[in-house]
Amino acid sequence: MTTDSSSSSPIKDAFTTYTQYLNTLNEKRERVVKASRDITINSKKVIFQVHRISKHNREEVLEKAEKDLKAVTDQYISRLVKELHGTDFWKLRRAYSPGVQEYIEAATFCSFCKTGNLLTLDEINATLLSLSDPSLEPLQINVLDYLLGLADLTGELMRLAIGRISEGELEFAEKICRFVRDIYRELTLLVPHMDDSYDMKTKMDTMLQSVMKIENACFSVHVRGSEYIPLLGSSDPSSFLLGVPDIEL
Repeated sequence: MTTDSSSSSPIKDAFTTYTQYLNTLNEKRERVVKASRDITINSKKVIFQVHRISKHNREEVLEKAEKDLKAVTDQYISRLVKELHGTDFWKLRRAYSPGVQEYIEAATFCSFCKTGNLLTLDEINATLLSLSDPSLEPLQINVLDYLLGLADLTGELMRLAIGRISEGELEFAEKICRFVRDIYRELTLLVPHMDDSYDMKTKMDTMLQSVMKIENACFSVHVRGSEYIPLLGSSDPSSFLLGVPDIEL
């Protein structure tokens, strides 16, 4: 008895279905990677914009940063949301996680500089609901990506604090120091109870370095402020550093 090779069989039909599914998923993964890359690039632009902040242009810089962040949300996050629906955003997390982390870093950075508070995961996810089709399960950023984004935020805050010290905004730098210290303290309590996450534990080491750099910079200005004038390249008599008294022995 011979079997017609052209006739269908349950096994052949099943493999045809699996092949189509995997091809579709791989094509979607490529589109998601591209969307994630665009989110990363444009979120970095928001971060660079916020770094232009000073006591003279605060409102102008933050207004521009908020507009840029909204553009990232409307143009690039929305594209990601359209690609990821149902359970796809769990299957493809590795493909879009870098972009989401950068977006969280930009959003929380902008929010802190405007309000002095931490933008929560619930608040971020609430902004994504309007981008989703109500009939589909909406994309929701998971806790791990949020925490990884916060870890990167502390590095940007460290750079902002050092820059504000050089411009004489010591009070703002000290506020950043307290904020970053609080984030680090809370995460040191949380991370040991998390499922194994190499990325998170690695970033904790970098976060500690950022905390120490801010603390050392603020402490040095208080204790040895007048000695920082040559280092900062300022001989201006109106420099705030000239008004910081030397430590009395």
